[in-house]
Amino acid sequence: MMRVSAVIPAFNEENRIGEVVSIAKRYVDEVLVVDDGSTDRTGEVAREQGAKIIRNERNFGYLESLRRGFRVAKGDIVVTLDGDGEHDPGQIPSLLGPILDGSADLVFGKRKEVPRVSERIINRLVRYKTGITDSGTGFRAIRREIAKRMKLNGFCSCGTFLLEAVGLGARVAEVEAPERSVKKPRRIAWKHLPQFFVVLKMLVFG
Repeated sequence: MMRVSAVIPAFNEENRIGEVVSIAKRYVDEVLVVDDGSTDRTGEVAREQGAKIIRNERNFGYLESLRRGFRVAKGDIVVTLDGDGEHDPGQIPSLLGPILDGSADLVFGKRKEVPRVSERIINRLVRYKTGITDSGTGFRAIRREIAKRMKLNGFCSCGTFLLEAVGLGARVAEVEAPERSVKKPRRIAWKHLPQFFVVLKMLVFG
């Protein structure tokens, strides 16, 4: 039977991380919270709920937190989800389905709504090549052997996580995974402007 690890990057999420961990651990064998230099009790709360903690000395950012989590994870499959409670850990079994049945190596949990215009633009670009409609979501499941080979370059994971995995030979799939009600800004995220050009370069040159 395949073992599953959850990797949860988190920065100053002491009010939400506890619930995320407590639910996630029902569906996985290991919960790793990467505390990205939080100045609150994020790491302590997560540990109290049964998570293993990887502590960044300072705020290295989402991508470096993923890299560190992937290196430490022991599961055959790694699930990623955000520490702010946007993703419902109760949907992890649905996310794992295409990997467990042998039809995919990477699965994205499609949100009902993508709040940022800039993210929707990147999603549309990437969809033409991959067929995946929500490549910007942080709710994913991936085979560990692929995850550990990923460099995760760029300014965020939008578009590039998917394109890099496809370049490594990953078969991809998408399942419905409506997000929970967490307030997110609807304006353009400035990190998506340079990210747009990284995605474009990967689409054109591979």
